[in-house]
Amino acid sequence: MKTMVSASCALPLLLNWMFTAVLADEPDFPLVRYTAPYDAANDSRLDFDKLLFIKRQTYHSSHFYTDFIDGCTRYGGALCVLDLKTGKVTDLVPEMKDGIFGRFDLHFTATKLVFDWKKSEREGFRIYEINIDPETGRRTSEEVCQLTFPPEDEDARIAKYDNSFTGKWGGRYHHQTDDLHPCYLPDGGIVFTSTRCEHGILCDGEDGLTAAVIHRMDGDGGAMRRLTNSAVSEFSPSVTEDGRILYTRWEYVDKGQLGVKCLWAMRPDGSGTVEIYGNDIQFPPTFLHGRQVPGEPDLFAFLGTPHYPQSGIGTVILADTTKNIRTREPMTYVTPHVDIRQEAGWNQFRDSRWTRSGSGPLYMDPYPLSKRVFLVSHNRDKPWNHATAYGLYLLNTNGAHTLIHEEPDFSCWQPYPLRPRKTPPVLPSNRDAELASRNLAECLVQDIYQGMEGVRRGEVKHLRIMEQLPRPWDARRFWDQHNRKSNHYELIGGGSLAAKVMWGVVPVREDGSARFYVPAMRNIYLQALDENFMELQRERTYVNYMPGEQRTCIGCHERSQASPPHYKSLPLALAAPPAMPGPQPGDRQAGQAIHFPTYIQPILDDYCVSCHGEQKREGNLDLRGTLTKLYSVSWENLIRRNAAPTYREDSDWDGTPYAPPKSVGSHRSPLIKLLREDPPHQKLNLPQWAFVRLATWVDASGVFYGSYWGRRHIDYRDHPFFRPEPSFEEAISNQCNVPLENR
Repeated sequence: MKTMVSASCALPLLLNWMFTAVLADEPDFPLVRYTAPYDAANDSRLDFDKLLFIKRQTYHSSHFYTDFIDGCTRYGGALCVLDLKTGKVTDLVPEMKDGIFGRFDLHFTATKLVFDWKKSEREGFRIYEINIDPETGRRTSEEVCQLTFPPEDEDARIAKYDNSFTGKWGGRYHHQTDDLHPCYLPDGGIVFTSTRCEHGILCDGEDGLTAAVIHRMDGDGGAMRRLTNSAVSEFSPSVTEDGRILYTRWEYVDKGQLGVKCLWAMRPDGSGTVEIYGNDIQFPPTFLHGRQVPGEPDLFAFLGTPHYPQSGIGTVILADTTKNIRTREPMTYVTPHVDIRQEAGWNQFRDSRWTRSGSGPLYMDPYPLSKRVFLVSHNRDKPWNHATAYGLYLLNTNGAHTLIHEEPDFSCWQPYPLRPRKTPPVLPSNRDAELASRNLAECLVQDIYQGMEGVRRGEVKHLRIMEQLPRPWDARRFWDQHNRKSNHYELIGGGSLAAKVMWGVVPVREDGSARFYVPAMRNIYLQALDENFMELQRERTYVNYMPGEQRTCIGCHERSQASPPHYKSLPLALAAPPAMPGPQPGDRQAGQAIHFPTYIQPILDDYCVSCHGEQKREGNLDLRGTLTKLYSVSWENLIRRNAAPTYREDSDWDGTPYAPPKSVGSHRSPLIKLLREDPPHQKLNLPQWAFVRLATWVDASGVFYGSYWGRRHIDYRDHPFFRPEPSFEEAISNQCNVPLENR
């Protein structure tokens, strides 16, 4: 089936739920069958007799990641235990029945429960813990232990950042902090996701939404720390049987904004991040609530969902990561009658045809009991956001659906067996303390040519170390709130929604190896460069290196299941200490904010404007730095002529699949080609440093602004905060150094 609709998360929600399409062939999968309700006395499929779940009326969120932002208006619910033998439901925390329960986790010993709960609109989700008896399913203590609390400056934070009056998706969200999706760790800690990073969603021009990223804390709530610096959201951590954290990571580094919310894993200290599956898969757009199938180290169950309009509702999928994770081959649909083939909404097979619908059958919270049997929350036939549509079901890969429990006044979520399970191993931290004290990590690339198609050996001379910057809450526009000038969606320009900085370059040895330092807790990606500092290939994802982490990669575009090739000798880079990123030719320091007005425009003024300016307009091209509404004449003209060919992050899907070397960037740029091959332009005698800067700008997706700070709209040209020139240190900062009253 062809794509029917593609829509940005920044566009109004326009859906035609009546659209239908008929496929030429009948599907070969089993269709839905509803069996008699579960009867514990006569059904041996479940080897436990108590089931945990949450009662909550359905969120009605605008996006998969906005439950805590615009999904919370229906208050009331419970964290419950269902006795499968008697059908009795016990409310474990009745004193909290007036709030909203989000998600929970059961301790490995089955004697403790950790959960997130929201009291009221102007208060964020917080994490709590109770003690229970796995035999009786009752609390063993009256105490509800609160583990996370608002920061001391929470009231000031809300007063400063609340822009809910602008309406739209963030109309009920006041930019308090939220702590969500807790999960026990084998070492006694708790991993969760939180908005304490204070990052805005890059594709949200109104800046009413916010990101939540992975954090961890000790079991008593102490020693809270962030494990990533991701620019957009991360959710639903669970623990694999080998002791790693499995989670959903949304990202777009030179990829469309909707297509990649995939499964990743990390060690409990945040090191060793690795893609599990989905980093170049377009549909389904979102892989959510992933769990390892018991006893199957390479098999993962998850929910495939749209990007919107829903709160993570979709179809149940298995991924076998022994197969090629760069393809759809690993995926087997457990519920193949529900699919996502476009944005927005769902496709369902009904009455011998595929129908696009906003109603059930739909699924949530898959819990794999085996690779064939699952617990799920399921909506049979009601609208996706119907308050009471979801019940608890036993799902089989043969299409059988068995009702376990439903409630008349609530939906039921997150079915989870109340029983102990084997505690995974505690993975020791191998981070180097001295390196961590310098906030650095070390990376060894064994052979950059491994997996790099069409690049001959010896061609790669350098690695350029780049970062995609998150957009801080502190970059929020505190002026002109009603006219909406200087929309954040337009701040960076070119193909990028994010500002990008360069940390410097490091050498690549003759055998393709490189050993170097990178800054820790940054969103680092690499570009392989030739002798002219032109990009041959870019890493269109990022790594959050932890302080003190020492990491080895096999090569370029490696797969997580790849084994290193056999080498007759050690990589040459190991013969010398790690290289500190150094400056490119002409740069005074390694770190550079890629800010077009100061990084590129002076080159155009000195070498180009004489032929492409006011007096002469060769090729009808004006390269003067004359200001436009949001950018400049020169930048707009270069971008219109595709001077910086790239993948557009403000598209929905552009650049999602793998792309071979030289697909974009300076080797595809007509600007760079003219400078290298056109005789009149060769006579400019452009110095090396100027050419390298132009190539760097092209390879950085042709961004205009080098930071998120300042007023952009030309109406503010006389304001002191108008388009400030950012230093590198200012560009990478999470806080603006200009007092609020002067912005």
